[in-house]
Amino acid sequence: MIIAIILFALTYILMLTFSKYRPYIALASGVIFIAAGMLPVDQIIGTLDFNVLLMIAGTMGLVALFIESKMPQLLADIIMEKVPNVQMAAVSLALFAGVISAFVDNVATVLMVAPVALEICRKLKTNPVPFIIGIAVSSNLQGAATLVGDTTAIMLGSALNMSFMDFFWYKGKPSIFFAVELGAVLSALILAFVFRKEKASIQKGAARTKVTDYVPTILLVGAIVLLIFASFIPNKPDVTNGLICCAMLIVGLIYNFSEKKDISAITGPLKAIDFETLGLLVGLFLMIGGISNMGVIDAAARILAQAGGGNVFLLYTIIVWASVAISAFIDNIPYVATMIPVIAGMAVQLGVDPTPLYFGLLSGATLGGNITPIGASANITGIGILRKEGYEVKNADFFKVGIPFTLAAVIPAYIYLWVLYGV
Repeated sequence: MIIAIILFALTYILMLTFSKYRPYIALASGVIFIAAGMLPVDQIIGTLDFNVLLMIAGTMGLVALFIESKMPQLLADIIMEKVPNVQMAAVSLALFAGVISAFVDNVATVLMVAPVALEICRKLKTNPVPFIIGIAVSSNLQGAATLVGDTTAIMLGSALNMSFMDFFWYKGKPSIFFAVELGAVLSALILAFVFRKEKASIQKGAARTKVTDYVPTILLVGAIVLLIFASFIPNKPDVTNGLICCAMLIVGLIYNFSEKKDISAITGPLKAIDFETLGLLVGLFLMIGGISNMGVIDAAARILAQAGGGNVFLLYTIIVWASVAISAFIDNIPYVATMIPVIAGMAVQLGVDPTPLYFGLLSGATLGGNITPIGASANITGIGILRKEGYEVKNADFFKVGIPFTLAAVIPAYIYLWVLYGV
């Protein structure tokens, strides 16, 4: 067990130190776990969560087609026609990014909406930095709202065998979607305060972006509808959601090729799939399988249960705020992947319902990334876009938006989830 813990800890240190090579470090560590016999060969397949991997791959490919169609830009243009000034434009763009991010990967959402924000800022001659930060943090917030909103939500949904609708209504109660939206309302007020001095009016009458193809939008919406329908099917295969997303992507690739008659119609969307993230997840699944097999997960569950003294509310509080703090500095994907089995074991140790602990983990880990510029991939993406445009984002610039936004989102969700599922 000691060797497994040392290898696991060393892997995390290396991933933090050499963030550019995280997928390779995680995969190498997974191979070492297998080679050392800490993860038996016959357990490898069972360790990998193919539902998560397929859902992420399929959704990313569909999003690439969706972006190419220019539908996100058209939707943003329509929103801009409805707002009176720069302040409301900033808040509306952030809310718009949040709506998209509830169904689409956070990074993809930033990539969709940021160009629109930059163009608006050019026309209005205003600083785009707080605009892009607002879009990034809003995207992170809404990632926990639905089953397909973020990798962490996909992972938790798969671990609990949650359907798409379970994120709205779970065990006879309003689910985590409403906790997120409660936070979204309060955090929108924070953004309105941040942009309180931006009162310049927006000129109307600009031409709308022309959508080049409506099929990708139909396919993306179709994938969401199918996920909803599948949620009502009892005893379905574990990889059902992943197969739905991949099947819709295949349909999209076939259609795209039939329209363009060029192999790039297929290779382009496939290249948009983040295979490094998939590789990172495979490595993490192998590592977690290894430490679980060596008894580390059970030991961690016992220690955490003892730390809480058997008090579920104290444990819930520790999990939420520790997740916020940890996710402010490290990627929430490996953290959530590690904590899911720990919470499962801890709930067994205490004989309690793990629901509030799981939901606390998801809300804290998802929202904690908004505290710092490096806490989430969406933040890093947004800052990278600004850097290409010649804008350097200072930590103070990010903290000014990120910290109050995070507190406004986490605190109501923290109270809401405990009142509904903990009391």
